[in-house]
Amino acid sequence: MTIKPVKMKNRIKEFRARHDLTQEELAKRVDVRRETIGHIEKGRYNLSLLLAWRIAQALESSLEELFQFEEE
Repeated sequence: MTIKPVKMKNRIKEFRARHDLTQEELAKRVDVRRETIGHIEKGRYNLSLLLAWRIAQALESSLEELFQFEEE
């Protein structure tokens, strides 16, 4: 069985806007730097499952709503 490369997309920016949160405010809620949130939103940061869960909780969302995986 061959594992195909996948790309993870996220909807964090969209959900932040729904909650009227800045990157800085979300970062404080999940205990990371603002730059980290920016990198995650742009797909330049492979976050841990724990951080993904914290972000989902802070945005009153599920992991499935925030993160999608697509085969490349």
